[in-house]
Amino acid sequence: MAEDKKQLNIAMVGSGFIARAHSNAFHQVSHFFDLPFRLRTKIVCGRNPAKLEALARQWDWEETSADWQAVVARADIDVVDIAVPNALHAPIALAAAKAGKIIWCEKPLAMSVDEARKMADAVRGKPNLVWFNYRRAPAVAFAKQLVDSGKIGHAFHYRSYYFNSSGVDPAKGNTWRYRRSDAGTGAIGDLLSHSLDMAEYLNGPITRLSAMTHTFVPKREVDDAVALMAQFANGSIGTFEASRFGVGRRNGLGFELYGSKGRLAFDLEDMNRLQFTDAADVPALQAPRNLLVNGPDHPYATNFWKPGHIIGYEHTFIATLADFLQALATGSQFHPNFDDALRIQEISEAVATSAASTQWVEL
Repeated sequence: MAEDKKQLNIAMVGSGFIARAHSNAFHQVSHFFDLPFRLRTKIVCGRNPAKLEALARQWDWEETSADWQAVVARADIDVVDIAVPNALHAPIALAAAKAGKIIWCEKPLAMSVDEARKMADAVRGKPNLVWFNYRRAPAVAFAKQLVDSGKIGHAFHYRSYYFNSSGVDPAKGNTWRYRRSDAGTGAIGDLLSHSLDMAEYLNGPITRLSAMTHTFVPKREVDDAVALMAQFANGSIGTFEASRFGVGRRNGLGFELYGSKGRLAFDLEDMNRLQFTDAADVPALQAPRNLLVNGPDHPYATNFWKPGHIIGYEHTFIATLADFLQALATGSQFHPNFDDALRIQEISEAVATSAASTQWVEL
């Protein structure tokens, strides 16, 4: 007899691009990971009926609804997944927390620090997740292992960038990501939030920063680009750039970490590879090793394909979800959660404050 697994009924609010990425993870996670849960894509909510029905058919959602408030309150719903514009994150999360649901939420967590703090307070003690999925790229997870094992030594420099070219298209200006009322910020929330989460994951807390923002399109409501200098608690210094005007880049999220014992470098557009330089090598051999992080002995290598068989963007969501469900089964705390995302919201707000004042901001 097949092992009896607890069923979790999911309600997802959202029907756009990221809702497809989440839906895929819900269906695929049990194919790659042995988990004590069975996920049921019970109901998906959205405002555009035609778009909603098409998504439900393609991704096997049993029901559709235009009323997320009623869905969140349903007794047969165990999980609420939030995949909508930023302005709706807080209302949905707070209602779901009041209803006692497990909550999964897209980044950035909220429109402001105050809003994010209310959300984090509301879910404290309840299982929750924020989709900072790039932590689960195997190359990034392996970089974390190398840092934690001391392979890089004392950190000196952390360099981060996130470039895409989505802002160059004038038609994009009509979408929610370019409206302050829906998104809050532009490149800060959309791109830099991922970079900040990855930086603190790999290199520890940022203690102070000085930032500037720029909007290239006249009358656009949100920032197109952001750049900043930062200091970390471990004594290292850092630079960050994020822009929707990185012409020629599609989704170029990357970092370089320089330490007393070596260097790491990663770029999401070549997400299966991690560069590692070992300063302990003799000088004639000190050069970047271009590591293909698909096993053996790499993060998630036993869950996905055989060594050397590359994986894609969608696997970062699958691995994030699997780690959450394993934490849920054992009663352990999952990261990144709402408290982690609150921290990123605080740094993001400090970035905006610094850019407006042209002053350094302490964190």
